Amino acid sequence: MHSHRHGPAPFYKTKLLREAQIINPQKTSIFQGFDRFPKRIQDASENHKTIDNPWATPDKKAMTSALQNQVAVITGAGRGIGRAIALRFANAGADVVCISRTAENSEKVAGEVRALGRKAWAHAVDVADGKSVEANAEKILGEAGRVDILINNAGITRDGLLMRMSEADWDAVLDTNLKGAFMFTKAFSRAFLKQRSGRIINIGSVIGLIGNAGQCNYAASKSALFGFTKSIARELGSRGVTVNAIAPGFIETDMTATLTPEMRAELLKKIPLNTLGQPEDIAEAALFLAGPAARYITGQVLTVDGGMVM
Repeated sequence: MHSHRHGPAPFYKTKLLREAQIINPQKTSIFQGFDRFPKRIQDASENHKTIDNPWATPDKKAMTSALQNQVAVITGAGRGIGRAIALRFANAGADVVCISRTAENSEKVAGEVRALGRKAWAHAVDVADGKSVEANAEKILGEAGRVDILINNAGITRDGLLMRMSEADWDAVLDTNLKGAFMFTKAFSRAFLKQRSGRIINIGSVIGLIGNAGQCNYAASKSALFGFTKSIARELGSRGVTVNAIAPGFIETDMTATLTPEMRAELLKKIPLNTLGQPEDIAEAALFLAGPAARYITGQVLTVDGGMVM
């Protein structure tokens, strides 16, 4: 691309400046007054710093009671976004059922939840195994007594170009990312309907909205998850159960840790906020959708991506 530093401003910028002067002749730039923005917002946009997040380290002093004494089931809770949601919900007063593929990961996060003063249960479950999901759901209802919130977060990637992608890689991603959400939602739907309340939140991805070369299996699973969300929202809405999805952008997790510096730099050019998100950013969105403030919201996809998709 050519630099316009020494030449005339590109057409779109000239047009914006002209319109700004018509609206307010005293201002020569639509960006005038930027210095009055809060400093931490400037830091985020100018220096690529992460905006302060009070929940990055769970703090008992910052506890709220938005989810007081509710029981949340979280799949993929062993690390990354799932772990962040588990800790944020515990901070908000919820008891948490931690689901992970391994007993080690699920028990570790359950221990962190208990350290915050809340009850926690750990279950090692392959979310794509229907019989295992059904058996564990029954056990969870017996242990916890009820379930108020379900977070379908378990997800994997098996990237590769379509022409080289194996059937096994396609099946593995669809089974975990899509079938897993179907199995857990089905397993707890009867309990939600019976108590005439419940919150189901499916963690998708912006890739399900825009696609990505080399991720046709992952994109298909996440896009399908949005259709699943809207359909179940229509089915369960009359019983007071809301069903929504979150579409995270690029978040600092194990999945993005493999990005090279060059890939990261290119990626940041596509994100208006000039920074990758943190797992806690998704946890905050999940808390909103699970809490009383989102009482009248269902069937929606909330994009949390620093402005990448708009």
